[in-house]
Amino acid sequence: MELLKIEKFWSLINDKLESWLEAGIKHLPNFIVAILIAITFSIIARIAGKAMKKVLLKTLESPQIANLLASIFKMCVLIAGIFIALDFLGLTGTVTSLLAGAGIVGLAIGFAFQDMTENLIAGIAMGIRKPFQIGDVVEADKVFGTVKTINLRNTLVETFFGQLEVIPNKILFRNILTNYSTSGFRRIEIPVGISYADDPEKAAEVIVEQINQYDFVIKKQETAVFAKDFGDSSINLLLWFWIAYPGETGFMQARHQAVIGVKKALENADILIPFPIRTLDFGAKGGVKLNSMLKANSITNNNKTSDTAPSNEST
Repeated sequence: MELLKIEKFWSLINDKLESWLEAGIKHLPNFIVAILIAITFSIIARIAGKAMKKVLLKTLESPQIANLLASIFKMCVLIAGIFIALDFLGLTGTVTSLLAGAGIVGLAIGFAFQDMTENLIAGIAMGIRKPFQIGDVVEADKVFGTVKTINLRNTLVETFFGQLEVIPNKILFRNILTNYSTSGFRRIEIPVGISYADDPEKAAEVIVEQINQYDFVIKKQETAVFAKDFGDSSINLLLWFWIAYPGETGFMQARHQAVIGVKKALENADILIPFPIRTLDFGAKGGVKLNSMLKANSITNNNKTSDTAPSNEST
């Protein structure tokens, strides 16, 4: 009995191996063609990846983004070749299962690394849009400074206080971003106060003439002074002028020289920059000043003293 069982077992194995061998020989040409397809697509993916990388390096400023996009393109071409090879072998069900599994895995990874994925996608989008470049002065989400490094997940900005701020790319992509280096110039606004006794038009002429003498001032025809409002102790003016930015003369240095120049020019023109003045008015409807009130009180007190003094009449 045991001998019969062993013979039956080996007979089943032999039949199975023969069927596999026959199927393998039958599908051998398809298998060879599938391997050739996979090899061909592998070569095509390598060549296409290198070509795509060269194009992206010329188009994009970030080599990291260019390498990533080229690698993704290369991988897509290679995966397409593998799927075509499997389909050529008649493994359509396997291809469908692989696609479904890849979708599920991708969805799970997307949820698990949502923040990282969002920063990565934002970095790629900014690499294509180019809202700023290395060396630009930008302001976003309370960070103001010079861009030092642009990565796939974050951007490094050096503030004017010397600190390096690491900003996730999604913040730069979502929020309002101000790039001060795009236009190549920047306007400086300086408030100036003059006394009510001076002429605002004359002060404006003096200030504009002084500011336009500086070499760092550009668009000199647009240098202007406007009357802003009436202050407690002064008529408030607003000076506008343009500088090249970034330029040889920085923003702070240009504003520093402008403030000093305006002060000297107004002094030479005998125009007063007043300090805060307080006038005490004790009248119910206004008009009675402190010195007038003190004088009136002094006269009243003297009269009262004269009336109440004892008389020294001789008897």
